[in-house]
Amino acid sequence: MSSKVVVETVAARSDTDWVLGGTPVRLDRADGQLIGRERESAELDGGLRDPAGPRLVFIRGERGIGRSAFVHAAAGRLTAAGIAVLPVNCVPGDDEQPLMLAFRLVKALEEHRSAAAQRHHPRKPDAKALSAVQRGDRAAMAEALAAALAQPTPVTVVVDDAQHADADSLALLDQADLSRVPPGTRLLVTAVQHTGTDTADPSREPGDTSNLRSSVPLPVPGCAPEQPVPDPAVRTIILSRLSSESVTAWLEQRLRATPDADLVQQAQVLTRSLPGALDALLVAWVAQGAIGVVDRHAFLVTGAPVPTLPDGDRHVAALRALGEPCGTVAEALSVLWPLGRVAAALVVASTGLTAEVVDHGISALVDEGIMDDLHAPDGATSRGWTFRVPLLAHSVRERLSPFNRARLSAAAVDALWSAGAPGDDTAPPSVLAEADAVAYLPNRIADAGLLVDRKRAVAELTAAAGAVYPDHGRRGMVRWLLGAVRLIDEPSARQRAILRCGQAAFGCDDFRMARTAAERILNGPAEGLDALTLHEAATLLVASAAVEQDWQALSRMGTAEWWEGRRLPALATVSGRVQALLQLERWQESLTLLAQSEAVWKSTPGTRSLLELFSRVGEFVLGRPGRFRKDLVLAEVPGVPPNKAFAQNIAQFNVLLGIGDLREGKALLTVRAMKPESLPEPSRFLWHHLEGQWDEALTLARRNLVNGTVLTVAPGHLLLPARTAAILLARGRVTGAARLIDTVRSQLNGPLEHVLDQADAEVLRTLGELEAAEQVLRRGLRAADERGSVYGTDELWASLAAVHAQAGATERAAGCVAHLEQLAEQTDSSRTRLLYLLTSGTAVRPGSAEAGRHLCQAVGLARSRSQPFETAVTLLTAAPATEGPAKLLHEAYELFGETGAALWRFHTRTAMREARLVIPGREIATEENQQLLATLLAEGLTNRQIAQVLRLSQDAVANRLSRLFARTGMRSRTEVVTAVLTGSPLTGDNR
Repeated sequence: MSSKVVVETVAARSDTDWVLGGTPVRLDRADGQLIGRERESAELDGGLRDPAGPRLVFIRGERGIGRSAFVHAAAGRLTAAGIAVLPVNCVPGDDEQPLMLAFRLVKALEEHRSAAAQRHHPRKPDAKALSAVQRGDRAAMAEALAAALAQPTPVTVVVDDAQHADADSLALLDQADLSRVPPGTRLLVTAVQHTGTDTADPSREPGDTSNLRSSVPLPVPGCAPEQPVPDPAVRTIILSRLSSESVTAWLEQRLRATPDADLVQQAQVLTRSLPGALDALLVAWVAQGAIGVVDRHAFLVTGAPVPTLPDGDRHVAALRALGEPCGTVAEALSVLWPLGRVAAALVVASTGLTAEVVDHGISALVDEGIMDDLHAPDGATSRGWTFRVPLLAHSVRERLSPFNRARLSAAAVDALWSAGAPGDDTAPPSVLAEADAVAYLPNRIADAGLLVDRKRAVAELTAAAGAVYPDHGRRGMVRWLLGAVRLIDEPSARQRAILRCGQAAFGCDDFRMARTAAERILNGPAEGLDALTLHEAATLLVASAAVEQDWQALSRMGTAEWWEGRRLPALATVSGRVQALLQLERWQESLTLLAQSEAVWKSTPGTRSLLELFSRVGEFVLGRPGRFRKDLVLAEVPGVPPNKAFAQNIAQFNVLLGIGDLREGKALLTVRAMKPESLPEPSRFLWHHLEGQWDEALTLARRNLVNGTVLTVAPGHLLLPARTAAILLARGRVTGAARLIDTVRSQLNGPLEHVLDQADAEVLRTLGELEAAEQVLRRGLRAADERGSVYGTDELWASLAAVHAQAGATERAAGCVAHLEQLAEQTDSSRTRLLYLLTSGTAVRPGSAEAGRHLCQAVGLARSRSQPFETAVTLLTAAPATEGPAKLLHEAYELFGETGAALWRFHTRTAMREARLVIPGREIATEENQQLLATLLAEGLTNRQIAQVLRLSQDAVANRLSRLFARTGMRSRTEVVTAVLTGSPLTGDNR
């Protein structure tokens, strides 16, 4: 029986989304409170509530800043307070109809007041106002507008998008005597004005140009430029771009999940924190499946392409509305703008437009808020221009035809390459600080392709890729190497470039591209391609297939027949086949093949170093740790490239942390001069897990699960989900742990799954399913025995002993302890020794003198290993066997609190009460009990299952639930579950 059955019995739900690949994101339209507008909303509401407050509030900001949403939210609050709101919207084309806005205002006010006075017989709009529009009589319209505004009936008129309004109407509003407007009548007017955020905005990112100003001359009612003192009846509220904190909160509101830091950063960089652009970006990301959710945390899938804005987007539409030549100028600048002032001349040369036309086009783009003018420090000169919304620049560039993009890119490359050339006296162009100077030139070279010098392009693309290796920030390494491949004609050189590109793709988690590159080389190796290159291609192919969990393909690669059908040297076929067998954890077969082909793979330093490591790992897994442990204290093998030496160090490190040996893992990092922050994410997960830094570990686990990457080098294929499940279980996330285990179960013929079996059995044992737990553990032990593997089986034997002891099968438990003792002697592992001491002290003759000695030894050993959770479990287990358990229990209680192991902390409180000890922090303990009970409810457990998990009677659980409802004011399980799933406090306010 697997945890899948248990998941079904506990009513697992989609909200418990600890699954491989995550769950699709669901967008919330977020009709509630506007994020990041709290200060402005309070200012507006305060002015509207004040009888002496402004009669006209002018709300302005750049395109996409959220003016309409802001004023509509305010209108909603007014309506809820019983105040009438009249919408008067302006649309494109209104500026060609003189006095039309003024007429609409008069009409709306008169109809409203007429309806208020005679609800069933409203009057027609004022004939004088209509006549004034027809005759273009500004004076008559001014009188009609003043009269309409002077009526005492309370009302708020909302004029949206006043930038489209006619100039005459705006002038009338500007000249109106607002002091005559009664307190109950207010005007809210919104209009675009392209201003950036305050330069002191703490959310501004490096290279952000959002503080730069470009404005469209637009009359501001009541605030004419010549007016020395602003009219107190008028107030202007300028909406700024969102802060970093507000962007995070906005994404959380829309996604109904906590956004990952990388997701927030990417969103800010691409949109400059404009709400409208953020919304467009988010919709596009969701449409292309670029965002996944695990445990109510949202992540951007690794390698997700930047989306292109659709034609209907406000920014795209604004650019299109400008027509030509602005469209052509914007297209050219989407490629050339990072070159600063030089870009204008390059646009002229590339498009055939005159310098005057290009300058006029740039000015129009700036005036319309499409681009910003970048001022020099003196404020008087311009350094160049940039797009206000980087996502728009990307969208414009992506709409270019391949030829036009190549042509414009070639112009940029030629300009940068020609700078400083002999006979060239022109000032060399430089890339603006607002652009990515490292990536700009190689990006343009890759786009230019055959339009620039091939030899130099290949050299520079390769060098640029090497400079950003391993390119965790995805700046373009794979793209540049792919660009180099396209420029190389000579077959063997081209295949070597394909290999470099595939290896880079593997490092950037693009395993499909990596595998395709390897297959392309191995299926048709070029004449003259050396054996070492083909060995590396075979290594890349096997590793990529393993990460993709294509166990059937790996099984074929483990046979001699698969390799014999290709024109490959023995070095490639032997190493590829060995590595396939290792990925499948067919250790003895791989060691036999290594011994038979030793003369082949020892021929070069690189292959010798790699395959000797595999040989030592294989021996370690099979219970012969001598050579592996001896190698840990040695320096790196000379002659091995740094990137390959790094990979081999990581493989050793993961093997150690896989058996819970943090101390030796730290020693290895010291010997190899490596820092923990340089480790790949799966390795850092294992590090944080053993260090007791579980919040950090879960963050890494969530991200890897969204990307579907749970595999590390054999034998640790399934350590990440297994250890994640253990953390979840320790925190009371029983169903989440079970569901995660079930979703990462592989197909047949894959690697051993006994680490999953152990975690699976712990879930079952926690739920009281002892028989099912025994079956799962025996299945894992049988599979390991069939392959001769002892790696990780100590945990299986320890768990099986505990199951037998709990079921009262003492003799069976003793047999498991005997196996553990034998394993401890065979492997010389401190972790196995600790498991033996703990299990023998509790499962066989508990309370005896021998058991007491073993538990005391276990405490000393656990302390020397310095792993918080492991130490706490040991202290809790050993406490009853000591004369003074208070110290051990209090220490265990604190350690469980540091890791967040809520379920174990609960059991420690139980042990403290049984020992008649005072539990520290009574109120905190009550809150923790309450939260744990709520978590178990949210996991979908029944009262009977909760009783099993907490080791209580069902009556005790029912009483605790009653107290939970009484303390929180909640009335049902549904309310409790909702609070847990939304992260809300446990109070009745969640109804």
